[in-house]
Amino acid sequence: MALASYDDIFQIGPAVQTSVEQVQEVPLNELFSFENHPFQVRDDEGMQETAESVKKYGVLVPGIVRPRPEGGYEIVAGHRRKRACELAGKATMPVIIREMDDDEATIIMVDTNLQRETLLPSEKAWAYRMKLEALNHRGVKLEGVVPGTLSADMVAKQAGESKSQIFRYIRLTELVPGLLDRTDGGKIAFNPAVELSYLSRKEQSALLDCMAKYEATPSHSQALRLKKYSQAGTLTGALLDEIMGEEKKPPAKITLTGSRLSEYFPSEYTPKQMETVILKLLEGWRRKRAANE
Repeated sequence: MALASYDDIFQIGPAVQTSVEQVQEVPLNELFSFENHPFQVRDDEGMQETAESVKKYGVLVPGIVRPRPEGGYEIVAGHRRKRACELAGKATMPVIIREMDDDEATIIMVDTNLQRETLLPSEKAWAYRMKLEALNHRGVKLEGVVPGTLSADMVAKQAGESKSQIFRYIRLTELVPGLLDRTDGGKIAFNPAVELSYLSRKEQSALLDCMAKYEATPSHSQALRLKKYSQAGTLTGALLDEIMGEEKKPPAKITLTGSRLSEYFPSEYTPKQMETVILKLLEGWRRKRAANE
């Protein structure tokens, strides 16, 4: 994922770039989480491996923090490193202390975490929203682009997503916690979750009750209908019952015979090679559709 440097984003001049920031050891009890930090710090296998590394070698990359008015420091980058230090029995952590405003801190916090390989839908959603709001608030101007029109394009480009996909992720922040948790857990697929975000919070809470009642999860087509009725102001409890109580059709199956496929592939291609090519083509088609939405 290509990320613009902070110097480019904030147009830091040469005089600032030449200043040397010192790494300092700060007690863990003086380090506080970033307000509304959207990324989870999980005590999973990866965390245990990081803690073992910290025990053996220490923290190789210092965190980035900023002073808090009430004392101590707010972590901008390094939440997982702090937790690893705690598990490793360390009392301090090396950090760079930097003065920065809320918008700059938010952008750095998001960018350093978006580089992680595995992120939950909710983590991406809140990260994109926080970064977009920070860029809009800051009024970033680059290459003559008018502030306000640049921000979404910048977030999309740096994240490697289409602009429409960025906004679809941000829609997930409108979900009530119960639905967002189910999306993170894979019980609700991404596309239906986006459509459900258009329901009012009261309607979403009623939907959760219906889901529990029927032990069912909305399909994409059901989510689209729920959104349609919600926007028309006609989504009643009875209608929720009717839709969620529907018996779902089994997934469609399509069979392509070897004789038909052989028209498009070299004779030496195995069925597995054909399948790989077909899936790649379908993935490209899906991304093209998402980019044009």
